[in-house]
Amino acid sequence: MAASFANFHVLFLIWFLSATFSLSFYFFKAESISNVSCNQKDKQALLTLKRGLTDHGHVLSSWSDHKDCCIWDRVFCDNKTGRVSELHLSYSRLGGEISGSLLQLEHLNYLDLSGNDFNCTPIPAFLGSMYSLTDLDLSNANFCGLIPHQLGNLSSLHYLFLWNNSNIYVDNLRWMSGLSAIQYLDLSSADLHREVDWLQIMSKFPSLSELYLQNCQLDSLNPSLGFVNFTSLRVLFLSENHFSHEIPNWFSNLSTSLLELELYNSSLKGNIPPSIFNLEKLEYLNLGFNKLTEQIPEPLGQLKLLTYLDLGFNSLNGPIPSSVGNLSRIRSLYLDQNQLNGTIPKSLGFLSKLETFFVGDNSFTSTVDEGHFTKLSKLKSLYMSKASLIFNVNSNWVPPFQLNYASMSSIKIGPNFPSWLQSQRSLSFLDMSMSGISGKAPGWFWNGTSNITFINLSNNHIECDVSNIFLSSSVKVLNIANNSFYGPISTFLCQKKIRKNKLEILDVSNNLLSGELSHCWKYWQSLIHLNLGSNNLVGRIPYSMGALVNLQSLRLQNNSICGDIPSSLKKCSNLRLIDMGNNHLSIIPLWIGEMTNLLVLRLRMSEFKGYIPQQICQLSSLRVLDLANNSLSGSIPNCLKNISAMAFPNSYDISFFSMSFSYSYAYEYYVANVQLVPKGKEMEYKENLNLVRLIDLSSNNLSGSIPVEISDLSELRFLNLSRNHLMGKIPEKIGSMKELESVDLSRNHLSGKIPPSMSNLTFLSLLDLSYNNLSGRIPSSTQLQSFDALRYIGNPQLCGDPLPKNCTIEEQFLNRSPIGSVEDDSKNSSFYIGMGVGFATGFWAICGALFFNRTWRHAYFRFADEIKDWIYVTTMIKMNLLEKLRVCLMYYFIGCPLISIFFLMNRLGRDVDEAKAEQFNEMACKTSLADQQKQLQENIHAQIKSFSLCINEILLLYTKRIAEAQELPPQPIAAPCQSGLGFDIGRNGQPTDPPVLIDIRQCLDWKCIGGNTYRGPDYVQRKSQLIITKFPHLVLIVYKLDGEILHKEASQELNIQLQPFGKEC
Repeated sequence: MAASFANFHVLFLIWFLSATFSLSFYFFKAESISNVSCNQKDKQALLTLKRGLTDHGHVLSSWSDHKDCCIWDRVFCDNKTGRVSELHLSYSRLGGEISGSLLQLEHLNYLDLSGNDFNCTPIPAFLGSMYSLTDLDLSNANFCGLIPHQLGNLSSLHYLFLWNNSNIYVDNLRWMSGLSAIQYLDLSSADLHREVDWLQIMSKFPSLSELYLQNCQLDSLNPSLGFVNFTSLRVLFLSENHFSHEIPNWFSNLSTSLLELELYNSSLKGNIPPSIFNLEKLEYLNLGFNKLTEQIPEPLGQLKLLTYLDLGFNSLNGPIPSSVGNLSRIRSLYLDQNQLNGTIPKSLGFLSKLETFFVGDNSFTSTVDEGHFTKLSKLKSLYMSKASLIFNVNSNWVPPFQLNYASMSSIKIGPNFPSWLQSQRSLSFLDMSMSGISGKAPGWFWNGTSNITFINLSNNHIECDVSNIFLSSSVKVLNIANNSFYGPISTFLCQKKIRKNKLEILDVSNNLLSGELSHCWKYWQSLIHLNLGSNNLVGRIPYSMGALVNLQSLRLQNNSICGDIPSSLKKCSNLRLIDMGNNHLSIIPLWIGEMTNLLVLRLRMSEFKGYIPQQICQLSSLRVLDLANNSLSGSIPNCLKNISAMAFPNSYDISFFSMSFSYSYAYEYYVANVQLVPKGKEMEYKENLNLVRLIDLSSNNLSGSIPVEISDLSELRFLNLSRNHLMGKIPEKIGSMKELESVDLSRNHLSGKIPPSMSNLTFLSLLDLSYNNLSGRIPSSTQLQSFDALRYIGNPQLCGDPLPKNCTIEEQFLNRSPIGSVEDDSKNSSFYIGMGVGFATGFWAICGALFFNRTWRHAYFRFADEIKDWIYVTTMIKMNLLEKLRVCLMYYFIGCPLISIFFLMNRLGRDVDEAKAEQFNEMACKTSLADQQKQLQENIHAQIKSFSLCINEILLLYTKRIAEAQELPPQPIAAPCQSGLGFDIGRNGQPTDPPVLIDIRQCLDWKCIGGNTYRGPDYVQRKSQLIITKFPHLVLIVYKLDGEILHKEASQELNIQLQPFGKEC
């Protein structure tokens, strides 16, 4: 009681002294102001300035002609003269025009207009005539244009702030030579790249103490200079420039004065030079986010006054030098995001003032134990994630520190739950995801979350009944995905002890949760991201979920949820992502069109029936529409062009799907992930979801035609309409969708030609038009011919590369588009007119010369007679040779009971590897036997036809001569004599005429005919494409087909049998 009374007296005394001091200061100021009055000239100048400004914040409301200007807000006068000496107008929401009346304030030495918005107007040049100014602050005020050279006239200026006016620039810096008294100069974000001698100019200011040139588009630190005369420089910030060279050695000249050096994110290369370690007075060094390589030098320990060191986000390798233990004053040490390896020195454990230690994202191969934290009693922030470390401490270890921030993801912490966390009572951020922790989560962990904000224990093997989870009102993020949490979800959501939660992110996906969704959602109205996917949830979506009015992403995928989607969800107007795939739902609701902020709608494999509602076209911001693998019927809405996010380029903010959290110099993100099937394979999208524009309506019962309006979606990248019942033509203007990377229209009933405009799809990496009724030639382009023939299979009337079927002249003619026909007719007309004129001119030029010149005429006819005689003699010789050859060939055929011609069928074509063959065989086997036979028959018929005509000509032309040689009886003339050509495929086939495919079987060895089995080409003599093998009683002719024959059976034989003509005729 006495102690409490004493404390009360102390507090009262402190309050009394503070109040007395404040009152004394107020009366002193009032008395001093009352002694002088505002100068009328200054007053009128300020009123003129006010009239030119726009005062959105009403900070100038006290500027009245009826009041003394020395008591106006933001105005300060000299106590003796009453002249206005200072104007503090920063961050006052001012705009408009800065009046030249400021020139009348002859004694003004301080002018601060920072943090306002002057709408990209130029910096007033008259400010260079205010010679009494010692402090000028125009930073962050949205000025634009050239920095006026007149500012160089301010010889009394000590402080010049122009930073964060992103559209100001200089043509040179020579005008700055007049700023002889400058001490503090900040031109950050000004464009200085036009001045190549900036370093020499800046080094001539004898009083310059602090220089800030961040993000000034500078490209050189002049590493060739040996000396730079910054005699008084204490602070040098040159970050976010483009110095694509090594750190220069002239920094060693600053060893006597420089206290802070920042070269952050400036594209510096090479190693850390020794000149840096000569800066013995250095207290702050930031070389992060560069391209520095090699090892951290051992002399780092010489910088004993360092309190801040950032070498993160480089490519440094090797171990951390043990001399780092000499940095006894260091408070913040950043070595993360490098390629450091080896062990972490235990000398780090003696840095007793260390508060922030970031060493994650490296390649260490060591173990961290208690010895590394011996004297780190002030440690507050620890980042060790992705460092390939093993965190091995005793189960009863009590750390000397109290952490606020602990990021220890992807290092080995388990298998036991870390008991040392029980002593961390100040913990605000905890990430131990992917850390090998297994077993049960202890109750003390959930009871000790009174200060914690962020909990990420995902991707471990933690077991826990969700009813035991207690969340304090401070927790905003709970991510326990991919674990073994179990129990009814309703027992967790409806606990009375967590009804006052402020949770914004809840991710319990991929666990063992069960039961129905509860009706307690009114207690979770702070939720922004909710993921309950991949559990064992059942029942309906409760109407009470409409209370989640702040919700931006809702994921219920991979459960057994059934019924309708409740209309109350339309109250969640901020929803940007809905994923209800792989459930048992009913129909797509009509009110879905009211969710105008929706970016991703994934409802695949959820048993939806009915039509795709037209209202879906009202989702103008939609980037992903995935309704695949349902039972939707009807036609595709022709209003899809109204989805402007797929039709027009637009900016995209990843924050739609993510939230960032800042903890002690570190940012952590939670990013919503979605499983999509953009190119036939399921992929997880997270940060890269902003690149996706997708429509997937595959595997439904959709009918009708593909709406031509879909061609207006010029930003669409993935289109899948396969496995439906779509008819009609492919939209002619599909080539205008130039961002398309994947198009799958397979297994529909599409007809007509492939639009020529498809050759414009230069980004296309997947195309599948198989199993439709397309016809004509495949348009020629680098892209369309690069796909496998399987992508076009199942279109009997389709021809051209890469299909083995060549286009006939008729098909090529019919394949011309109407527009092309008009253009061709126009060109042909011009051609024929020109040809007629040319023919007439040439004809009369030659014939006229022959008609009028007798000598030329006789010589011409004599030459023509000689040519005629030569052609006649040559032709007769060739015909005699051909006749003899045919007679010899037919005599050789006499006595053959059977002529077998084998067509070797190469299903895969030339140079096909084994893996590709397996893929083709797998795809071919998915079709029916009848379809395969039909496809094969069409591919072979053309060549069989030409071969048959050739055989008929040989056999029938010389029937009489051969019959006489064999003394055969005369043949009846009732029917014309035919070759009897027929064919079959595989073993034991029977020839038929006309050709019909009868049987398909695999042929393991060559055909057995006449008791002889021929197992290979050992006896084969190659002649062009015909391969003739001679045996005593038969001629075996093997003919290899050109191109590819796509068929289920690889390496088949086509057996063409020629029946003895005498028996059939």
